Amino acid sequence: MTTHRTSDTAVTIGSVTGIEVEVLPYGATLLRLTVTGGDGVRRDVSVGVAGEAELRAGTDYLGATVGRYANRIAHGRFDLDGEQVEVTRNDGDNHLHGGVDGFDSRTWTVERVTADEVELSLVSPDGDQGYPGEVRARAVYSVRGDTMRIEYLAQTSRTTVVNLTSHAYIDLDGHGVDDLELQVDAASFVPVDSAGIPTIGVVPVDGTALDLRLPRRIGDVVRSDDPHVAATRGVDHNFVLDGPEDGGELRRAARVTSRRSDTTLEVWTNRPGLQVYTGNFLDGSTVSRRGTALRQGDGLALEPQFFPDSPNQPAFPSAVLRPGETSRCVIEYRFAASGRTAV
Repeated sequence: MTTHRTSDTAVTIGSVTGIEVEVLPYGATLLRLTVTGGDGVRRDVSVGVAGEAELRAGTDYLGATVGRYANRIAHGRFDLDGEQVEVTRNDGDNHLHGGVDGFDSRTWTVERVTADEVELSLVSPDGDQGYPGEVRARAVYSVRGDTMRIEYLAQTSRTTVVNLTSHAYIDLDGHGVDDLELQVDAASFVPVDSAGIPTIGVVPVDGTALDLRLPRRIGDVVRSDDPHVAATRGVDHNFVLDGPEDGGELRRAARVTSRRSDTTLEVWTNRPGLQVYTGNFLDGSTVSRRGTALRQGDGLALEPQFFPDSPNQPAFPSAVLRPGETSRCVIEYRFAASGRTAV
């Protein structure tokens, strides 16, 4: 049976026997993602807190929609068509995930709900956090078979930059992510300094701990003595996905496997990059809805997006959005039993 439920703050779509998704209008947040593992056990494979009050008190973007610009913009400024744009700084000297008051801390409007889909909207006014243009954004969560899909759409009244993504954390078996195997379909990545700002453009993954073209145990990667990993206290890097950069067809970005639960997750997207974040700054100050203190290794974020600091990096794919255009980011989570390809 397929149903949907709504309350004052939450919308639930999907099936109690298939994928079931709970979305909060606050931050257009993925609150819960329940699936049946390959071992036949139903689990909430998302990592987060109990509800809106806890999200408001936290700083970890647990499950939130982040924007206008996901990731970092160096020194909170960039040139746009010959004009200097200054945006709010909330990560030292840098701008992170939309600034002091990003899309993650706004209450989105629920526009439409069906049994398997919910659409939310948000209007960001001209000058919001320093960005030019009024941006009208939509987030559409849907469930089809063994797939959860998130689609972000945005339009603007003035030329601006837009980079929306989901900051969902996952844990496929409830035992943390160290023993999960991660594969990323990328032959290159973006090195960053300790503040997460790109240093030398794009380099090959060859010879680094970030060569994830074949599955590797996440705990081994995080505890590597590789200087790239040490700089960010774990993995917090943008991978340049294999394939074209035109933003058209979906391509597989990553595959995560739990041998414990016999479950595989594949992430597919139309974006050129995938930020892989191993929760390096989860420090125990946030209590999960399971009642445990969240620490590094308790969740894995796989965030399809444009590259960090792309407004200041002419060689990176452009996140510029102009009037009359539509920014479109598609993210699919495809679940299957281990050992077979998700469909």
